[in-house]
Amino acid sequence: MIVPRRVALRSLFTVAVAAFTGGALARIVTTPPARPDPRVDRSGDFPADLFDEMYGGRRIQARSTPAGVPEVRVDGRPLHLMRCADGGYLTPIDHYQTCPTPLAATRAAVDELGSAPLSRFAAAHGAAPGGSPRGLHT
Repeated sequence: MIVPRRVALRSLFTVAVAAFTGGALARIVTTPPARPDPRVDRSGDFPADLFDEMYGGRRIQARSTPAGVPEVRVDGRPLHLMRCADGGYLTPIDHYQTCPTPLAATRAAVDELGSAPLSRFAAAHGAAPGGSPRGLHT
């Protein structure tokens, strides 16, 4: 019995996909789980180490809120933090970089701002009305 070329190619493709999927799943299963961060209070899943420091020539501060996301200020102006599904944080200053802690996200925002002042609209999600979408004061 002669197997048609189409059936043979389809079978080879199926075997290759199954082998690739099996290899990927085996890697996921054998990867050890991440160690929990000892600085995180697991009772409310809220970072226990809030900060008040000078970074990049700016004063950055954070305090706890009942909502579970810290209230962050850069030079006294509010900076909105967003919690990601992976447990990290990001800011409206840089929507593309996820940071593991609120402090890291705030520092990344300060780095991105450079010498520009933080816009008063950076506390809200999205672009400022008639202004810059990156939270820069124009």
